[in-house]
Amino acid sequence: MLGLVLVGVVVSFEACREDEPAPLGPNEYVNNWILENLRAVYYWNASIPADPDKSLAPPDFFDALLDPADRFSWIQENYLELQKQLQGIRKEAGYDFTLYRETAGSDNVIAQIVFVKANSPATTAGLKRGDVITHINSERLTVNNYQALLAKLGESHTITYQAYDYTQQNFSAATTLTLVPVELTENPILFKSTITLSGKKIGYLVYRFFAAGPGNQYLTELEQAFQEFRDAGISEFVLDLRFNNGGSLAVSTQLASLVGKGIDNTKTFYKLEYNANVMQEIRNDPRRGEASLAQRFVSKSQNIGSLLASGNVYVLTSARTASASEMVMNGLRPFMNVVSIGATTAGKDLGSVTIFKENDPQNTWGMQPIVVRLVNTNGQGYGAGFAPTVPVQDNALQLFRLGDVRERLLNKALEMIVGAPVTGRTTTAERSWGDEVGSSIDATNRLREPQLEQLPKLF
Repeated sequence: MLGLVLVGVVVSFEACREDEPAPLGPNEYVNNWILENLRAVYYWNASIPADPDKSLAPPDFFDALLDPADRFSWIQENYLELQKQLQGIRKEAGYDFTLYRETAGSDNVIAQIVFVKANSPATTAGLKRGDVITHINSERLTVNNYQALLAKLGESHTITYQAYDYTQQNFSAATTLTLVPVELTENPILFKSTITLSGKKIGYLVYRFFAAGPGNQYLTELEQAFQEFRDAGISEFVLDLRFNNGGSLAVSTQLASLVGKGIDNTKTFYKLEYNANVMQEIRNDPRRGEASLAQRFVSKSQNIGSLLASGNVYVLTSARTASASEMVMNGLRPFMNVVSIGATTAGKDLGSVTIFKENDPQNTWGMQPIVVRLVNTNGQGYGAGFAPTVPVQDNALQLFRLGDVRERLLNKALEMIVGAPVTGRTTTAERSWGDEVGSSIDATNRLREPQLEQLPKLF
């Protein structure tokens, strides 16, 4: 089965030959399957070694086939777990954070919560954006042990943390609590609101990743959110993709179709570039042909593009804005002015596909190889990422609730929209932590590559 995922997007389809020779051993059996599929659909298939060592363990064999330019392909032992993760289902306590050195040059590390997921153990426990974690299982986080400690967050664990007071803009005394992870289904809509300032109504959406959800639940809720924006009579829109590292390319098409100005199902959102064999296969297939190498927008009654007085969409970005979220920006820019605020995005214009074999006790592996490059209707990619229109360093100490007009990146977008400083911006003297050393969001980066929903069946 193959599941296409664009280094930020996902797809699946069956790919196996009935005439496969009898395996010589467990590694050879799986590795034959890996090699056959990569030679067929891998974007850099021309660089695969002619005679690789099939006795290697599958992860090592897979890595040995990859092109040096490939930063994003991966393989996972259990394809069922992979599928769940791609749909936003993971066993976790429901909080994400950024890691910093506590002070410049310090070996101590703190984890500052950037958001908490709805209906999660973390929400029930009262954790919130801005809180700071210093210990996990009573052990102090340091630059030397934080990775090992973070690996325990999928199990029952304790944290020692200091709650952040939004009013006083300081931290409470440290306290300890126990969190028991659950299999959590995450809703991509992290926050939404309509903000009224200077007589203008501004829609604000924090979108976490791209997934349709069980029974298209998340897609339906996304459409409902935009209908709410229309009903509220918004005239400007801020799309917050700071925490969004990709997902389903089909869902990114839906989101772009809800935002775009002057677009409909006759306009091209993106184009696909596969390896030479796949390109020829598609062009020769009378059911597909050249036209199938372009994805058009979808006509949406909930579209807000015609309501946007400035013709701008304001996008909040970070270094972790990646893949399908970048594709939304890239696909919209031929049609409207995309004003990005924050940091340069990741630069993942390559897509992958989920490949697995169902009901095969000898092979439970799932792999996610790069199979495609994405460009917009003008042929523009985004391999270098998008430098922000307005560079703004996100605050690494004073975090406000998402949607609070004092929140730094949102505040800048609102200031640009109304043409004046927005009342309520914090004036408290600010300091920062030391250097950033990582983020829990990084752990899902490879799961959120642009994921294609369909790849020609080549077997």
